[in-house]
Amino acid sequence: MCHVCSISVKALISSQTFILKKEKNETGNHLLVPAAANMAADTDNSTKYFVREIEKNDGTVLKMKQCYVGDVGCVVWDAAIVLAKYLETKQFYDPSSGVNVWAGKRVVELGSGTGLVGLMAATLGAEVTVTDLEDLQTLLRLNIQENQALLSSGSVTAKVLKWGDDMSAFLPAPHYVLMADCLYYEQSIVPLVESLKVLSGPETCIICCYEQRTEGVNPKVERHFFELLQQNFSCEEIPSDKQDPEFSSPDIHILHIRREV
Repeated sequence: MCHVCSISVKALISSQTFILKKEKNETGNHLLVPAAANMAADTDNSTKYFVREIEKNDGTVLKMKQCYVGDVGCVVWDAAIVLAKYLETKQFYDPSSGVNVWAGKRVVELGSGTGLVGLMAATLGAEVTVTDLEDLQTLLRLNIQENQALLSSGSVTAKVLKWGDDMSAFLPAPHYVLMADCLYYEQSIVPLVESLKVLSGPETCIICCYEQRTEGVNPKVERHFFELLQQNFSCEEIPSDKQDPEFSSPDIHILHIRREV
């Protein structure tokens, strides 16, 4: 799937290109493929929103409102699902053995869109700030309200952030910065990297998940991002066997990024 600035979300809905289910290919790997089974209508706002349900490992369900019409931030994309499910893998969260990396950690999500990734972290016990532009604040707050019952230990707050602007409201540096599918606008790459520099302290881990795309300007955008990033950061790619065993795809990458000291 491609993020295209001028794409019509209504057209995406009709083609169902972003509604996903798990399906194995001939090699036995799970892929994210089109399906309509897990999309539910929002009866309260049926003309504005539809709901995507994401089941957590404990059986509870995150219910994410998405907009019928809007920019790329108003729907749940593949990389957000892959990253959200990665956050609850056993290396981070395993109640049976008492492991919970997220408990009490300060987390900032960049380019939150619907807020899925940040909400997942909050349900696992993190103190999360989800951020995006002004026009996505209503959707973020709706989804926070919709999933309030799952926030028994963590918390989540929505704030406006335009990359490159003043970051003082998000300091001191968080323990984690989360970002899913933020590499799509050429003009946003420089301010994004500058924002990462400001947000990154000695202990900060940036977890970046992105879908590698081969069409249009996407390869150039990705190349520019990593060229700038390597000037100040080190990157570690997470192998598929460390990701969620069901929600992963060969063209979706997860990176741990740390500021070099």
